[in-house]
Amino acid sequence: MPSDAAVPRPAHRRKLFWVALLYFGEGLPLGVFYDLFPVHFRQQGVNLAEIGLLSLLGLAWTIKFLWAPLIDWTRHHRRWIAAAHAGMAAVLLGFGLFGGAESGGGVAGGVWIAIGLFTLLSATNDIATDGHTIEMLDRKTYGLANGLRIGFYRAGMLMAGGLLVVSGTLGWTAAWLLGAAVFGLNALMALAAPREIARTGPPPQTGGLRRELARLRAQPRWLLALGLVLAGLLWPVLGPLARAMGWDAITAVAGSAWFRGALPVGLMLAGATLLVRAARHPDAAALAQGPAFGAWIGLLTRPGMVAVLLFILSFKLGDAAMGFMVKPYWVDAGFSSAQIGLVSVNLGLGLSIAGGLIGGWYVDRVGLFRGLWVLGLWQALSNLGYALVASLVPAGSAAQPALPPDLAAQALVYSASALESLTGGLGTGAFLAFLMGITGRARATTEYAILSSVFAFSRAVAGWAGGLGAEAMGYPAYFFLTFWLAFPAYALLPAVKRMVERPADDPV
Repeated sequence: MPSDAAVPRPAHRRKLFWVALLYFGEGLPLGVFYDLFPVHFRQQGVNLAEIGLLSLLGLAWTIKFLWAPLIDWTRHHRRWIAAAHAGMAAVLLGFGLFGGAESGGGVAGGVWIAIGLFTLLSATNDIATDGHTIEMLDRKTYGLANGLRIGFYRAGMLMAGGLLVVSGTLGWTAAWLLGAAVFGLNALMALAAPREIARTGPPPQTGGLRRELARLRAQPRWLLALGLVLAGLLWPVLGPLARAMGWDAITAVAGSAWFRGALPVGLMLAGATLLVRAARHPDAAALAQGPAFGAWIGLLTRPGMVAVLLFILSFKLGDAAMGFMVKPYWVDAGFSSAQIGLVSVNLGLGLSIAGGLIGGWYVDRVGLFRGLWVLGLWQALSNLGYALVASLVPAGSAAQPALPPDLAAQALVYSASALESLTGGLGTGAFLAFLMGITGRARATTEYAILSSVFAFSRAVAGWAGGLGAEAMGYPAYFFLTFWLAFPAYALLPAVKRMVERPADDPV
């Protein structure tokens, strides 16, 4: 009889180990993009306008649903993950060996291409990692798995911060080479992850991509709808591009509220409406088994899915709308960069990880539906905390900067920050479990990419609206308003309940 030491760990524990490892590898590229690249270029003398343009390359994470069907179709998630990490390692190796090649206050064209490739590879890694995780796990472990996802995703971002520390002590060459080594190790480890689950039953992509494209020519409404959605997603590029190209007519209106916000939102809503109508048209049945649009049809024709998509747009709306304005409030209230970094970033990161783990544990115990509405309430309460603190610790302005806060003011703001980080993690743990729970196993990779892109769009809109709202209303009133933005999602909970309680389509 084998000893206790010889008894293998339960399968779900082995899988959770790989969830942690894979999501460390998903968080690291985001940290490199948002923490290392801007600091490196600024230290090399690149002007702020060029650094701002650099951020637009991050749109790869928003439009990743375009090539998600290819990854879903090939079924080699581990190879995609490994190849993506190997490619990102090559980019950082190039930085370490050749430098950034900046000249004249700008970024050289080859560097732009390299960073664009880095973001495309990172988005590809996200697609494959999310799809592989959903297929690998059982619904009963989604809560705990999402707690680990949040925690180790943040750990990957912290690793990027560690590379930043290395750059300050050993130089940028050492930081880039160490980063390349970490990405290379991630690539090797990905190949050792659990194998993809073989699909059972008839394949969902009958007819293949070529036949699907031929059918699309007979149904141009799909291409029009997708074009409108993409136009809305990519609209932020137009303003900076117009300034860079010297298109004065477009630049003159690019800063207006209707151009920056109303137009892209309108394009997205028009495209989404047309997508729903096209998916429910009788002619769409011919595309339902296709490798690209089959996932769209499968999602949009699911009973109650339109309400669920609206829920995805609105569940974290209040949290996101306030989150973009928290750091500016700290600055205007007189806090130093060191205080912001230590408490709001580092301590906040730890509390959000704890919140994600607690939220995941709670969802596993009580179920997705109850977890969503209970943890969503806690998520909203932190907005009230910031509204109260902002009224007690007033912010200054550019003309009249605030004095450094005293100890009592610091304690109030630190408490609000801690509450916001912890409850934000609680809500995120429940929300990610919900997204995983409503995806179909047959097209998990593509469906999750679509749903996460919908959420990314709502986050971007909330950030845009947050600046306008805080500027017009002041911080206390605006933070109080964001508390109420959490509740429209609750009107959609009946549809959500039907969706999360449907039988799981476990066969893949």
